[in-house]
Amino acid sequence: MQKKFIIQRFWPEKDKIPYWQIYEIDCQEDWTVLDALEAIRAFDPTLTYRRVCRHGVCGSCAMNINGFNSLACETRIASLPKNIKIRPLPGFPIIRDLVVDLERLYQNYTVIKPYLITSSPPEKEYIQSLEERHLLDGLYECLLCGACTSACPTFWVNENFLGPGIFLQACRFILDSRDKGFNLRKEILRKSDIWRCHGILNCVEACPKGLNPFQAIMHLRKILLFGGKR
Repeated sequence: MQKKFIIQRFWPEKDKIPYWQIYEIDCQEDWTVLDALEAIRAFDPTLTYRRVCRHGVCGSCAMNINGFNSLACETRIASLPKNIKIRPLPGFPIIRDLVVDLERLYQNYTVIKPYLITSSPPEKEYIQSLEERHLLDGLYECLLCGACTSACPTFWVNENFLGPGIFLQACRFILDSRDKGFNLRKEILRKSDIWRCHGILNCVEACPKGLNPFQAIMHLRKILLFGGKR
């Protein structure tokens, strides 16, 4: 099965602007896009991209494939047309080729204090009921791959907007029954431009794990308006 890969290349130290490079290779039916990139890199070792786990767990290989943000390791070649256009995640500075600088994403992550805040060190483990634990479903699975945040136009133009993935993470900690940082995180969210989300749902479409950052944003807005966690 022959496929044509049209890949955006850019090395800031030698290129003035990004350009497209075409590779035509024979692919196996069960290959993913990441498998194809590995095959290309076997004869062009200058092609640069991130990858670690190859199993959709780490989120490192997030990139834009035929106009949609996806994980290369989970995108099957057989599901794509003959011509496959690959570029780095939009909205982030390019380090090289398909590798982007996610520093802003990680800095925003630290803003929401992504850890359990307690009033005093626990004497034993915290116990959660099944109901309390189920409140975290659809939140804790986030990979922080940046796919949803990269798809958000508000994130592109508003430096104060934390991004859909970060709001989803904030919701995860606010709803955690073991956490005591509710009031602190509420104040952080008040300054986060959360109301600038326009609900176009790009983030929902982009999430490789099928999560719903927009739903988390709406829940956080409800908390800010009416108080309470639920």
